[in-house]
Amino acid sequence: MANYDYDIGIIGGGAAGLTVASGAAQLGAKTLLIEKEETLGGDCLHYGCVPSKTLIKTAHVYHLMKNGPQFGLPALTIPPVDFRSISDRIQSVISTIQKHDSVERFCKLGVQVEFGAPEFHDEHAIKLNGRSISARTWVIATGSSPAVPPVAGLDQTPYLTNRDIFRLQKLPNSMIILGAGPIATEMAQTYCRLGTKVTVIQRSDQILSKEDQDLADIVQQILTAEGVNFQMNSALIRVKDLGSEREVVVKNHSGETLSLKAEVILVALGRTPNVAGLGLEKISVDFDRKGIKVNSYLKTRHKHIYAAGDVIGGYQFTHVAGYEGGVILSNAIFHLPKKTNYTYVPWCTYTHPELASIGMNEKMAKAAGIDYSVWNEEFQNNDRGLSEGESAGRIKLLLDSKEKPLGIQILGPHAGDLLSEWVAIMNGNVGLSKIASAIHPYPTLSEINKKVIGSVFSQKIFSDKVRKGLKFFFNFKGRACNL
Repeated sequence: MANYDYDIGIIGGGAAGLTVASGAAQLGAKTLLIEKEETLGGDCLHYGCVPSKTLIKTAHVYHLMKNGPQFGLPALTIPPVDFRSISDRIQSVISTIQKHDSVERFCKLGVQVEFGAPEFHDEHAIKLNGRSISARTWVIATGSSPAVPPVAGLDQTPYLTNRDIFRLQKLPNSMIILGAGPIATEMAQTYCRLGTKVTVIQRSDQILSKEDQDLADIVQQILTAEGVNFQMNSALIRVKDLGSEREVVVKNHSGETLSLKAEVILVALGRTPNVAGLGLEKISVDFDRKGIKVNSYLKTRHKHIYAAGDVIGGYQFTHVAGYEGGVILSNAIFHLPKKTNYTYVPWCTYTHPELASIGMNEKMAKAAGIDYSVWNEEFQNNDRGLSEGESAGRIKLLLDSKEKPLGIQILGPHAGDLLSEWVAIMNGNVGLSKIASAIHPYPTLSEINKKVIGSVFSQKIFSDKVRKGLKFFFNFKGRACNL
């Protein structure tokens, strides 16, 4: 048997890599973790989930301060924000969480952490900082970077991505956002609430294009009411640096050419896998523009080389990367074959209100040719939502022909948290009758989960057939009041 320096080597210190590294080391494997950045934690901690949610909360509080009269409070004159202070708070939150992803913590777990840019020179060894290091098993979890579109002039024009947007020292007066996906939509609302004039450019007729249009349209209507300007069905023509501002030229659905100007441009048009410089070509690991090719066990064409997280181009969520790290632990450390299963992947866009989903939405069900029924319940009928001024949105339940849940979408306050009950229901294969009969605390937002299920059963329970049966057996006399 070959003698390797390590039992397992992991390239990438984000969610997937950290999951594998901590688990493998604690299970007794000699573990190496390599990260190209200066600190561990990956894109989510430093440029994604953590700073964005911190900024979103700040903007929400500022929005509430400006809208006191909606809650019976006096109107106040609120001074402009000092973005330097906001940026400092974001970095403070990152620093606090960073302690959980520190070199010292992982060293205590038994992980050897190295920093640098590794490159494979054979199937078991990499070159790192002038050294050759070998491992029996390798895991590639290098994540992704912002995709930059081939727009004329963009390469000569300063622009922002998610790597810059949370470290600004001054609030931009105006911003043009290229794209209308989750990051773009969240930042559009956030910066608008803080006082930036925001314009979103989207090539199609819908924001959040993976979501059902009825719910995405409500999000767009809310953001429009708050002041975000949307240029839909608009194709990017060119970009130009005008010095103190940037120009973006688009052609709209009517064929008109429009010139839009703003202080900054935010590029939010998807992600590209971090595969450059790894030497994958030398060891015949297959990849394309979407990411590294893996099978359902997360193995590449080499059974001892795995890949996980954004770099494989699947669901680009931190929680999915962590899940995939767990699958690799089962396969590579326990040697208990485990396949990935993405049937019930939950996700959430953190606009206000949030839009959360699990399972199939109508777009997916139609594409799969599945017969389904839709059941809705509005937040305007939820007492807790009304009391908190959160009446926008709805829950949307899709059932198959046997009335089993296909998927749930929730557009409303704390939708991501409300979705957790459905994560348990669908993964646990829990019957809807059990949820309908369960006691939910009043008044809570979670009652909407029970109410939408109740509407499914009430159609059967309060039917003419049941009423006639009860009248026959118990001689009920019928209605006591009529209008």
